[in-house]
Amino acid sequence: MDNYRASVMMVLAMAGFAMEDMFVKLLSARLPIGQILALLGVLGMSVFWLRLRRAGHALFTRDLMRPVLIIRNAGEVVGAVGFVSALILTDLSSTSAILQAAPLMIMLGAWLFLGEKVGWRRWLAIAVGFVGVMLIVKPGMSGFQPLSVLAVIGVAGLAARDLATRRVPAGIPSDQLSASAFGWMIPTGIILDTALGAPWVTLSPLNAAQLFGAMVMGVSAYSALVIATRVGEASVIAPFRYSRLIFALIIGIAVFGERPDALTLIGAAIIAGAGGFAMWREVVAGRRKLATMPPSGS
Repeated sequence: MDNYRASVMMVLAMAGFAMEDMFVKLLSARLPIGQILALLGVLGMSVFWLRLRRAGHALFTRDLMRPVLIIRNAGEVVGAVGFVSALILTDLSSTSAILQAAPLMIMLGAWLFLGEKVGWRRWLAIAVGFVGVMLIVKPGMSGFQPLSVLAVIGVAGLAARDLATRRVPAGIPSDQLSASAFGWMIPTGIILDTALGAPWVTLSPLNAAQLFGAMVMGVSAYSALVIATRVGEASVIAPFRYSRLIFALIIGIAVFGERPDALTLIGAAIIAGAGGFAMWREVVAGRRKLATMPPSGS
């Protein structure tokens, strides 16, 4: 029953994230990218700051100056700027498909920077997954969209964020990590639009509703994701992460009139299959490691 509940919550979380992406893309019809990032930063930081206060924790502490947290937030900024830029400038469906390669990038980064062991099966999954990314980006082909590279940069940034998170001391609250990451988005958005010479605009009632929708969907999806990962087995819920791609394809076609080509659909299927297999193998490897550990007290 717990795994069933966790699976449902994971699907709801992915649907929420896809809806958040939809609202961000709708906002981009009138607002510059930096303003969108800054406003989302203000709202996100406020939500997690309130959660911290309710739990009796402070937002600003010396922990935020730790190098690992600075690296984590820098990765968050690169990931957000890359992903949101790709979301605005390219198709929602292709951007979401490339995003699904994040677990493979994290696995590669864990081997490179954290010294984690990666078996040949997971190496194969990483290689196959990046073939899927290439099918979507289409470098050297007539359908090549240079701006799709922004999504790849976003994936690299989010992978760096998650790798740094593994080295964050357990005593630092998760809500503080989230609040500080959103806080970094505020100056990032201001600097970005200043550099681009993009003037900010006054929010219309429709823009305000879209921004509110993005916040509600994002926070709700995050909460559902936490529930799913806490009550369900990782090997059971991992494949349901890729339901986000299905929701993105539906929204892209129904809301934005996108028509993904055959290579994009094939690439998306390859990424989802390779990523799901790699996560399953990671769970299997973790269980074997636990099985070989001596009993406590021995």
